[in-house]
Amino acid sequence: MDGGWKSPQRRALGSGRVLVFLALFGVGAQAWCQKAALPAPGREADSASDSALADAPEAQAATAQQTPEQPLPGSIHGVVQDRDGAVYEGVHLALAQSGLSVPAVRAATSDSNGRFSFADVPPGAFKLTITSNGFATQAISGILHAGESYEAQAIVFRVNATTSNVEVTASQQDIAQEQLKEEETQRVLGVIPNFYVSYAPNAPPLTSRQKFNLAWRSSIDPVSFLATGVFAGVEQASNSFSGYGQGAQGYAKRYGANYADGFIGTMIGGAMLPSWWKQDPRYFYKGTGTTRSRVLYAIANAVVCKGDNGRRQANYSAIIGGLAAGGISNFYYPASNRNGAGLTFENALIGMGGSAVLNLLQEFVVRKFTPKLPSYGASKP
Repeated sequence: MDGGWKSPQRRALGSGRVLVFLALFGVGAQAWCQKAALPAPGREADSASDSALADAPEAQAATAQQTPEQPLPGSIHGVVQDRDGAVYEGVHLALAQSGLSVPAVRAATSDSNGRFSFADVPPGAFKLTITSNGFATQAISGILHAGESYEAQAIVFRVNATTSNVEVTASQQDIAQEQLKEEETQRVLGVIPNFYVSYAPNAPPLTSRQKFNLAWRSSIDPVSFLATGVFAGVEQASNSFSGYGQGAQGYAKRYGANYADGFIGTMIGGAMLPSWWKQDPRYFYKGTGTTRSRVLYAIANAVVCKGDNGRRQANYSAIIGGLAAGGISNFYYPASNRNGAGLTFENALIGMGGSAVLNLLQEFVVRKFTPKLPSYGASKP
């Protein structure tokens, strides 16, 4: 009769179970939702990595823009020498570069081998200026490429023709050597040697070695041999020094005597005695003043010379040298033409007279017919 009735207590228990079940269900659902909202383990790191990878190209581009690639520096080097290949030490070189953010000028000095070098030079256009006391300033321009080792063409130094007044004693010998090389190219009509004339004002003195080199160079010049042959032929045609006879043998003897006269006179009067008495065997071209003053100057220089100290003095070297050469000639001239001291003084006087005539020609004629002379300006003998 009451089998379908349930007591209030059971209903309360049943409701309690439902409430507990619902509460547990709600807590579980909330926890599950929170768990689903959180990333899985390691997912957070992956997301950060993905973000970094996505931003990497942009970062690299920004870095490339901020630090552009710099071109590799190069180097410039070379050697300073004269036209015969002798090197120069202590020559000053200045390297200038334009077109850089900060224009640069660097300096260097050639070493004992004549070489110079500039390292870590930025690529681009450059100008190299070479200077030294007593020599003409030179400049070389070029373009240095990135990483290039630039070997400059050999720099050939020449004496400064306009300012060769020799104020620096340390380089006097070098300047004298350069001027001597210029003198050894002087040829009348481009053929006849004219080595013993200086057109340079205040030319430095020659060393003993330079005096001997000049005498030797003059004695072995091909034109000297040719001129000797012509004089020997004239003597044979006129039968001068008849003791030599005629024919090939007579001509050979005359040739030998003529060459011996020139060689002995040049070596004694142009090298040995000038080295001993410290005198300059050259004729120093005047080129200025009145005609009369130049004539007197040329004639006087047959017996007057310039000493190595720069002062005018009696030309003992030429006078004694002429007497010595005349005395020696007595050993190879024919016996019939020897007259001892007479021949000696005769040859010496002939030599001085010939020097005076030659000096007059040098002062008024020879220069006009000597091509490619250096422009030294007004001479001051």
